[in-house]
Amino acid sequence: MKKLLLFICFAIPLMEVNSQEIGEFAEPEESKVFPNNSLGFDIMFSEGGIGLGVFYRRQLSQKFTIFSDFSFSEAKDDQEFEYINPYYPYEVITYGKKNRIFVLPLNFGLQYRILKETLSDNLRPYLNFGVGPSMVVTTPYEREFFNAFGKAQSKFTLGGYVGFGANFGLDNSSLVGLNIRYYVIKVFGDGVESLYGKYKKELGGIFLTINIGMMY
Repeated sequence: MKKLLLFICFAIPLMEVNSQEIGEFAEPEESKVFPNNSLGFDIMFSEGGIGLGVFYRRQLSQKFTIFSDFSFSEAKDDQEFEYINPYYPYEVITYGKKNRIFVLPLNFGLQYRILKETLSDNLRPYLNFGVGPSMVVTTPYEREFFNAFGKAQSKFTLGGYVGFGANFGLDNSSLVGLNIRYYVIKVFGDGVESLYGKYKKELGGIFLTINIGMMY
């Protein structure tokens, strides 16, 4: 995960440089107008694993876009240790784990396009941030994954994130993008118990998010 993030951090600036160099030889073009609405889904990668989400965006101007997104991902304790059951090679066990923790944040936010005058419309970087309610769900680890949701418990809290990303391509009907986000989700009170006797209050972290959708 860390190597992938480093690759993205180096790749995006290189893409910006290449876009600038191309622009020096090509004749200036009028700014492309994209549809105001976009709808799609997110594929999210973090230390806790893979998550999924959906989003809706409404463009207010060439630089400002409002959005809403909802996602589902798993949170893990930093001290979790996984090992393979020697008697069942396909079974992975986490020593001392009491609950699985899932985070379901609903965020409303603002996206601001940057470097619009410098880069071509083929690469559209932006800054974004979102805030909203989050639901934290715990299920007993001793039970089978899906069966455990029958014993699920939930808590509600507030959260949010800040991020940097970019949309790619000139297609007026499809949206493809990449976003790196840092989530802050704090559980009030005692927190939630992941390992026996260990409670987590901070459930955020860095997420690498791939955006795929349609514009209309």
